[in-house]
Amino acid sequence: MSNILRLIGIGVALTVSAVLVAGTVYEATARRITAREFPPPGKLAEIGGRRIHIDCHGSGRPTVILEAGADTSGSALWYPVIQTVSATTRVCAYDRAGLMWSDPGPLPRDGEAIIVDLQKTLEVTNERGPYVMVGASLGGPLVMLYTKRHPTDVAGVVLVDSAHPDQIKRLEAASGIEDDPAPLLFRVIAALSWTGLPRLLLPTPELPELPDHVSAAVAAYQTPSLQSALDEAVAMPATFQQAGTFRDLGNRPLAVLSHGKKWGDYNKSQQESAGMSEDQFERRESAWAAMQDEEAAWSQDSTHQTLRDSSHVVQLERPDAVISAINDVVAKVRRVSSEASD
Repeated sequence: MSNILRLIGIGVALTVSAVLVAGTVYEATARRITAREFPPPGKLAEIGGRRIHIDCHGSGRPTVILEAGADTSGSALWYPVIQTVSATTRVCAYDRAGLMWSDPGPLPRDGEAIIVDLQKTLEVTNERGPYVMVGASLGGPLVMLYTKRHPTDVAGVVLVDSAHPDQIKRLEAASGIEDDPAPLLFRVIAALSWTGLPRLLLPTPELPELPDHVSAAVAAYQTPSLQSALDEAVAMPATFQQAGTFRDLGNRPLAVLSHGKKWGDYNKSQQESAGMSEDQFERRESAWAAMQDEEAAWSQDSTHQTLRDSSHVVQLERPDAVISAINDVVAKVRRVSSEASD
């Protein structure tokens, strides 16, 4: 019996090994095909032996810098915004280390590391301030931290349903649900990214707001970007702590956009996938709205708009509102610059 069990164990081990080898080859091949079929649309900036992808369009000042949220999609989600804003001023979107076309970076991937990468990338590509920094979700704390470290370069800020430095504890307190930026399932999926399993099992991102070629690139790069997205999520509490030390933009123009969809605006499937009751949802949304109001008070010259028809990814669901907010802040920055030169 022991010999039989040993043989079964060896057979299982060999089968698992064969599957892992096949999966590894499959994933490596898929990544080579992805790199060939979806080349970077912008430049690959060399910073200390690594490459960071940055995609800039248009001309004029100030330059708009777009900072994405916590996701594997990076700069791609800004596509609708870039196409319009570039008609009136220069605008740049980039991919943080390890996301989409950018090479991975050293750990930890906290806010300080991220803004160092951004500053080096802007220097290498000869982009110059003044900047209007636009941050969506996690991008909000990142642009606040960038402004703290480079105050003379930042002339205006747009926060697009921005994360708040205190949100983890405040959302947990409001809903009674743990607000873990890096849950176990996320960690497991990222750890298995080299095996090909996530590429086979994860659903293809549904991005009807984007052109087909952009959506296809996001889907193709989803698996290679998983580990770096996880690394950012693990470091998120540190990023919030770093950014939370700066909450005063002075008289820089600030535009805050907040999502405003209610529970009844989501279909049953979406409600079920939320993992909370309607009451918990409402309490969480109330806490989020309060933090958005606080963010709007971080400048002496601010506007705040709540979008009743948008959920969290405002740059896709209401790009017109994001574009309008950016244009308004750009116009204010230009007006101040013109008055100063008179």
